[in-house]
Amino acid sequence: MILPLAKLGTLALKIVCKPVAKRIKKEAGHHPQFRHSIINFAQANHRFRTKLQRRIYGHAIDAAIRPLNEEKAVQAAADLLGELFVFAVAGTALILEFQRSSKAEARKEALRRQELEALKQRDEDLAIELEMLKYRINEMEQLAKGQALANSMNSRKPLSIEGRKNKGI
Repeated sequence: MILPLAKLGTLALKIVCKPVAKRIKKEAGHHPQFRHSIINFAQANHRFRTKLQRRIYGHAIDAAIRPLNEEKAVQAAADLLGELFVFAVAGTALILEFQRSSKAEARKEALRRQELEALKQRDEDLAIELEMLKYRINEMEQLAKGQALANSMNSRKPLSIEGRKNKGI
């Protein structure tokens, strides 16, 4: 029951985070200080990507890289922020799901260990009981042999005088 609810909650969180990401994108360009920071970030990202692409395609790396205009930089940084927010939410949901799954697996493992210990204890108890029964059987055999020996001795005794009279001897 909890698993479908957790999955549904994760899905709802992902759906809710997309409008929040759009709102972040929209608001990113409106605040002057934040706008300046994201423009610098977008320009640095643009330089990094351009150099990386030039290395991959074998072009000259030392050539001048034209900076993005201000609106393109704001849009690129806002898109990146929105994507980072969605990625962060999805990553957090994934980590939480993994932790929940790990805890459930740990509980199952602990239960299996308890069952195994109970079976080992039962096995030891049965082994002790078996030894006790073997000992008792041995004692009973000894008693039975002793009584059989006593009975055989009684049957070999000469009859007493009264016993002879009763039998007519």
